[in-house]
Amino acid sequence: MYQPGFAVYITLYGFDMSAPTLGNLLYRLVNATRHALFNQGELAQLTYGACDIAARQVHGSDSETIEVSFPVGYRPDRQAIESTRTYTPDTLLARYEYLAFHQLPINGIVQLVTIVDALLGDIVRSVVVRYPQKLGAKRSIQLQAVLESKSLEEVHLRATDALLNELSYKSPSDFASALEELLSMNLAECPAFHKYIELKATRDIHIHNRGLVNETYLKKAGSHARAVAGSALPVDIQYFLESYEACIQITEWLEVQLDQHWNSSEREQAQASATPQVQVQVQVETLVPTGPSTEISKITGEAFGQDDKPVGAPKTKPLKRSRKKAV
Repeated sequence: MYQPGFAVYITLYGFDMSAPTLGNLLYRLVNATRHALFNQGELAQLTYGACDIAARQVHGSDSETIEVSFPVGYRPDRQAIESTRTYTPDTLLARYEYLAFHQLPINGIVQLVTIVDALLGDIVRSVVVRYPQKLGAKRSIQLQAVLESKSLEEVHLRATDALLNELSYKSPSDFASALEELLSMNLAECPAFHKYIELKATRDIHIHNRGLVNETYLKKAGSHARAVAGSALPVDIQYFLESYEACIQITEWLEVQLDQHWNSSEREQAQASATPQVQVQVQVETLVPTGPSTEISKITGEAFGQDDKPVGAPKTKPLKRSRKKAV
């Protein structure tokens, strides 16, 4: 059956949904994914800004202690069980600093991997549903699944979902090999995909191993490994931005490759109607302090500035670049 995200992807942005060609469907999927990635960039910036505002309020407070209430449970009557903690200003600033410079980028890379993985799965599903012969003659499906299906198309969907479930357990490199067999498209030829392999391994380490490097990470990341076994695997704002860029580049590469296999008239129309001069400036430095956001500081009694930021905080030198407006 179609996954919920799949239905959402193909109904976005006002496209005519009457029997789209495969090329147009794939273009919509890639385009919607790119928008989802841009949304993650926006949400990350908003979260950083919220931390900045809260830190300014703490820094400007005359109180020696600050009480903060937060939930520690949830009752059957749907009421939160709250607890209150008393912070000193320095302690609370340290918590905001941890949230902005550590928790935010980790949560961000989890979302990036989720979005790109969903796209890759949706691409496979879309193509195999249109060309079920790509499943191969040797692929089997349980008799119960066949009997429960109301149409041949539903049988194809069940078989496709079984295939995607198998692929979800493969490493990104093995997934790329399987994708090449199915779609005659080699993800290994996309430079950004090699960064994505390491990104996904990093995501797995922070979800399954408390952020400590193990042999599984080293095997998956290969030459892109960023730390040795037993050490903490860093994820800071700069790493999030680099990963964010790699994911966007994957969508750009997929858009071109998929169009070469299954031409999209909608993509052609979008390119023909786009004004070459219209561009969106993507300022990758926006996730670092841009104004008086020096309130999130090292707990030294002094706010950090341009040359005195916490370890792992990226430089504020502008890194402007242009990207064609998403259509």
